[in-house]
Amino acid sequence: MTKILVTLTCLFASATLGAALALFTGWPVAILSAAVSFLFTQHMGLSFARRKDKTLVAREFTQLRKITMDFEQRLNAAANRMEDISAQADNATSAQDKKIVAELQVLESLMRDFAGKISRTARAGQAEIGPAAVMQTGRRQGTAASYVASIAPHQNEMLETIRLSLEENRVDLYLQPIVSLPQRKLRYYEALSRLRALDGSVIMPAQYMKVAAPAGLMSVVDNLLLFRCVQVVRRLAQKTRDIGIFCNISGDTLADTEFFPQFLDYMQANRDLAGQIIFEFSQSAVLKAGVQGEKNLRFLSNLGFALSMDHVETLALDFLRLKAIGFSHIKVRASTLTQGMEGANAAVAAEDFKKLLSRHGLNLIAERVEEEKTVVQLLDYNVDYAQGFLFGEPRAVRDDALKPEGGVMAPATVVPLRKAG
Repeated sequence: MTKILVTLTCLFASATLGAALALFTGWPVAILSAAVSFLFTQHMGLSFARRKDKTLVAREFTQLRKITMDFEQRLNAAANRMEDISAQADNATSAQDKKIVAELQVLESLMRDFAGKISRTARAGQAEIGPAAVMQTGRRQGTAASYVASIAPHQNEMLETIRLSLEENRVDLYLQPIVSLPQRKLRYYEALSRLRALDGSVIMPAQYMKVAAPAGLMSVVDNLLLFRCVQVVRRLAQKTRDIGIFCNISGDTLADTEFFPQFLDYMQANRDLAGQIIFEFSQSAVLKAGVQGEKNLRFLSNLGFALSMDHVETLALDFLRLKAIGFSHIKVRASTLTQGMEGANAAVAAEDFKKLLSRHGLNLIAERVEEEKTVVQLLDYNVDYAQGFLFGEPRAVRDDALKPEGGVMAPATVVPLRKAG
């Protein structure tokens, strides 16, 4: 467009010059002069136009180069940031894997140590298992060795089955859902331990605790349950941090002066799991905890871990004291709420029990819920959460689902547990 304008301007100027010269010199000279003038002015005009275009191109090129350099700087910065994030992720994953592997190694070491001691005690019937083996069984106090020496043959057979299950790590973790009401949304799992005999049959807690507790073996079972709860929580945290795990700790373990301080040290080192692990103790264990036991519970609560009470037989409780110790959940059998409040020495009716707990900052969980009509009654009582076969049976988590695989915990594979008779 610029060239056309320059050409037309030069043509007009040359024609004007030629017409003026024709009046004085004649047409031949005028035409020649006009042609020369046209060529000269066109050349000069185009030269100026090219110079202007070059200036504009140079300016645009300079701006483009500046934009390109700025883009390259941003791209390099982004690449460096991605490398830093990748390195941090690799380090975090590596640290997590190392932690999990270290825990598994500690667990295996503990199991070998405990199994060896248990084996020697069971066979000799006279050597103590260690500090953790000292126990109280009702009105008498003795050692695991003396207990082994005094039990009946069928109990001795069960003790040997327990010993082999622990020694061969045949302790399974079962998870049962706890849902919120009325939405029935999954909020927690309760972790339950089961032993497997050599023939594959499942040994329920009611069976093995009668023999394992007096022999001082419950700390071993709780040890395994704790490690596996930690592994499950870490795997769940990769997907959501909204689901917690109730981890049962026996009264024998709470009173174990050898194991429980180590347990507290371990949880202090893993206090990042607070808020996702709720430690559950039976009412009997809490009532018998004593000064040191309550001190241990308060310490655990101060680390940020919530506490829960189950196996509640009486509701004549000091709820203010329970909250002060660190309890935030109380599990009550659904049948107690629907028809047994008077028998449980409750100070209020079922309709007002939730309000009583709320005043002390305690959540109510109705357990052993098996029928829909029970849920209707629980909703009338404003119960927070419910647990039972109606909402889901306990399911076993396979061992290979708890091991790291390629830096990520493998997905859980569960096997349903048949309802116990």
